[in-house]
Amino acid sequence: MFVVLAAKDNLNKKIEKILIVSTDFISINLAWTIFYLLRVRSGFFDLDITPEFLIPMIAAYLYWIVIFTFVGMYRTWFALSRFDELSTLFKASFVGVFILFFLIFIDDYMHGVPSASRILIFLYWGLFFVLAGTGRVLIRSFQRNLLIKGYGRRNALIVGFNKKANDVHDQVTQHPALGLDIKGYLAVHSENLDKSYKGIKVVGNINDIENLIDSFSVKEIIIALERENNDVLIDLIAKSDNKNVGLKIVPDLYDILSGQARTSQIYGIPLIDIMPQLMPEWEKKLKRLIDIIVSMIILTLSFPVILISSVAIKIDSAGPVFFKQERCGQNGKVFRIYKFRSMKKDAEKSTGPVWSRKDDPRITRVGRIIRKIRVDEIPQFINVLKGEMSIVGPRPERPYFVEMLSHEIPYYQRRLKVRPGITGWAQVKHKYDETIEDVKTKLRYDLFYIENMSLRMDFKILFRTIFVVLFGKGHYE
Repeated sequence: MFVVLAAKDNLNKKIEKILIVSTDFISINLAWTIFYLLRVRSGFFDLDITPEFLIPMIAAYLYWIVIFTFVGMYRTWFALSRFDELSTLFKASFVGVFILFFLIFIDDYMHGVPSASRILIFLYWGLFFVLAGTGRVLIRSFQRNLLIKGYGRRNALIVGFNKKANDVHDQVTQHPALGLDIKGYLAVHSENLDKSYKGIKVVGNINDIENLIDSFSVKEIIIALERENNDVLIDLIAKSDNKNVGLKIVPDLYDILSGQARTSQIYGIPLIDIMPQLMPEWEKKLKRLIDIIVSMIILTLSFPVILISSVAIKIDSAGPVFFKQERCGQNGKVFRIYKFRSMKKDAEKSTGPVWSRKDDPRITRVGRIIRKIRVDEIPQFINVLKGEMSIVGPRPERPYFVEMLSHEIPYYQRRLKVRPGITGWAQVKHKYDETIEDVKTKLRYDLFYIENMSLRMDFKILFRTIFVVLFGKGHYE
């Protein structure tokens, strides 16, 4: 049942994206067509040459698709305000037209064209915003009507059984366009277990949250706790952190999550979205683009080093050149990480999985050298190209240790919310993992990175990594 509901949810997301992309295709190309007719065919403006129609239209369409993608206008939508939609469109189109204005300015300057010609770009902007905005509002209105009629709705649980929780329940019930169906309450206190409100029962306590998320196919959790229950919050987030659910808190708890939350509203009721990361959509796309470009450059330029290292490893000790090992990636997906082999063959055969140490006796002579100058990490850029890793992020850990540490350290699985990296904030700030205390210390650095993800932070870590490599300061695993 759960698999069927998950597949249905994925299908709804695909249909939604197809509708949005199709609407944008029509509105963007229609804006260009009307602008072309006014600019070229109307006779209102003087022309030295007649511009082409089709190629500029295709170029303009691709340009706006890139802009929309970078600002996150193709993220999965749910109960989004149409005003917010138009606001995002306005900002995206303003930046896009501003860039076009300067590109046209440079082109006109080089060809000696009068400045009046580039002023017409603002006519295009007006047409573009009106048509694209109309298309977006129409499709969002259509989606809202579908939600009201029961299509694409999402199941929700309310944590807490009190007046605050009941008020949120009332608002959700009164506004079906939200697309939320309350399936039950989760109690903090055992005396509330047999209670109900407007036919919705208390289905369990917070210790049951993982099973209840799966049982009811929950996609949204609304947390309505009293101040005296604030200590429950961290445990609650940790238990649901590996589930694909949205978490919203009814205010009064914001002070304990400072820096990790963004306020939204459900028809006048303010809620706080607990975000897995704060990096905006355009930065995520740019981060991935940088990962691909840098990885290709490094793999190409380091080919002689790769060749020499491969020969040296093969001569120095028996075994393969490359070391492949299972690691946990984003959202817990297991992948095989690539490294140059720096240890003896079957190093863990007699011991089982263990952490490496600073002066590990299993390391070979060549292995010690390539670790010292970080050459053993180069093959991981293949993982980056494949999309399994990023250049910057928390280091990927083995499934065995992830399972063990998740039981011992609250919040550990939050590391799995982002793509793991070759280098990270924890790697440039702390030493090898030799004890559980080292893991806890590095977890704090990883969580700090996740909560403050940005391209600026990534560049800061890269510069520190270069310092580590050149001067031997810092540590890696």
